[in-house]
Amino acid sequence: MSPMAQYAAGPDGKPNDWHLVHYGARAVGAVGLIMVEATAVGPLHRTTTADLGIWNEDQAAAHRRLTSFIRERGTVPGIQLQAAGRKGSHQLPWVGDGQNGSVGVTDGGWRTFGSSPIPFGDLAVPREADHADIDEVVEAFAHAARMAALAGYQVVEIQGSHGYLLHEFLSPLTNHRTDEYGGSPQNRMRLALRVARAVREAFPAGNPVSVRITATDWVEGGLTIDDAVLFAKELAALGIDLLDVTSGLVVRDQQARPPKRPGVHVEFASTLKNATGLAVTAVGQIADVSLVGELVANGQLDAAMLGRPLLRDPYLALRQPPMDKTAWPDQYQRAL
Repeated sequence: MSPMAQYAAGPDGKPNDWHLVHYGARAVGAVGLIMVEATAVGPLHRTTTADLGIWNEDQAAAHRRLTSFIRERGTVPGIQLQAAGRKGSHQLPWVGDGQNGSVGVTDGGWRTFGSSPIPFGDLAVPREADHADIDEVVEAFAHAARMAALAGYQVVEIQGSHGYLLHEFLSPLTNHRTDEYGGSPQNRMRLALRVARAVREAFPAGNPVSVRITATDWVEGGLTIDDAVLFAKELAALGIDLLDVTSGLVVRDQQARPPKRPGVHVEFASTLKNATGLAVTAVGQIADVSLVGELVANGQLDAAMLGRPLLRDPYLALRQPPMDKTAWPDQYQRAL
């Protein structure tokens, strides 16, 4: 299950009954791995005031309700660690202008920062991150990884895509810096690689660390698959275990969205797998579960992340033909 934000937490960032039922249903539905939604590594790294958080021990204790239930059903609990950058402090998607609506400091929002003072669409202009901000981001991710382990998560994923902070630094479309964090590809990768190293060192050695990686920005002058290969090789050298391949959304432009075609990121994932030897998964427009088996069997993917199909049907995996009735919970057997 791909991480998909629910915007259902309170101001304390703790998961609640909604999250337990939401993720619990998918665990009952025999999903192999549940990647809990983008979870902020600090209060100023959220997208909204309703984001989950994993920056303190109280939050970690609340997350244990999720991880315990998920593991009891034989599913692996994972969590995506997030720093929103210039995409932070916006409205809930279903309120007002939604993700395009900025929330000011006087209305309960916060001042955002990014790689450069370039806004995303109608959101507030971020301040340019200084070196103290950058160091704080690295430590926040490392601390969140430690909290994730305390909470019982067996996998962590670093959000390095979709226009959030690490992607902002990676992409020349949003990174116009002139210091050691801007300019060349090596400089633009510097923050993301520092974060990857810190998370890998902070999370238990036997547990996987994934990076959600952008294969292309889909915009001229942005990241390309060649840039992604270069970045992925550096991640492999740091001991990252898995690449979760996606693309686009770094600028508010319809052209910066992945084209609508089934398995749009599969070919990119296969390219990254062949270039690095890392395990890969792809997300986006994978609705045919039978196709996943073929992609794994022929070596293009090691797994697939399903998002919207699992929002529509938490029991999608159990329904696949030929349906194995014994895989359903005992409590549901009389309905089969």
